Amino acid sequence: MTFPPRILSIAGSDSSGGAGIQADIKTVTMLGGYAMTAITALTAQDSTGVHAIEPVSPAMVVAQIDACVGDIGVDAIKIGMLGSAAIAMAVIERLDRLAVPVVFDPVMIATSGAALADADTVTAFERLMQLATLTTPNVAELAALGGAEAMEARGIAFLAKGGDAPGDRIEDRLYVPHEGWRTFAAQRIDTRHTHGTGCTLSSAIAFGLARGFALPEAVDRGRAFVRSALRAAPGFGAGHGPMGHAQARGTA
Repeated sequence: MTFPPRILSIAGSDSSGGAGIQADIKTVTMLGGYAMTAITALTAQDSTGVHAIEPVSPAMVVAQIDACVGDIGVDAIKIGMLGSAAIAMAVIERLDRLAVPVVFDPVMIATSGAALADADTVTAFERLMQLATLTTPNVAELAALGGAEAMEARGIAFLAKGGDAPGDRIEDRLYVPHEGWRTFAAQRIDTRHTHGTGCTLSSAIAFGLARGFALPEAVDRGRAFVRSALRAAPGFGAGHGPMGHAQARGTA
């Protein structure tokens, strides 16, 4: 019997189902994996914004990680919203014990513009980026982390996402130490239904790494899944609406 790849998502819950833990579960499930979760924060949000945030205790986050890893096992980890510096440090301590691929989406600002990480939490990102197989910042996050040249100088593998940059074409640029740069480009899909694109992409990449794909292939397949989900968006919400994960199944 061939078992599905086991993906653990360490991230916040999105009550509207478009991003966060919910997007991670949908992505991994639609791709044929087994999704597990360690919830770091509860959020009350929808397509128009984040209305309330309540972090989970670091001890509870660690308990969730230990329960999943100790019983089910894990083949790859995706990290999203962490909620606090204390949670970030607790996750780092656990990652030091696990020899599996880690995809870190350094969530700082929601699609709606709401801040999801304070200064102390962002400071802890440095250690997480060093531990991660891949870090996936968007334009604003990359700037906050020091820019592409600084990331490259620190020897961090990262995917500089270009979805937030202006223009009709989107360029995502992958940097891998000792291998250099690779660019993935495609025509922009004209839609306002982009809630959860970063969560979905990082989860899809984690799934690809768990299957044994090299980073470039995992990124390429993950991007294809996101684009399929964007095209299949159901049209919900008054703002940045959710994508159509179910209609994108099997494309990565």
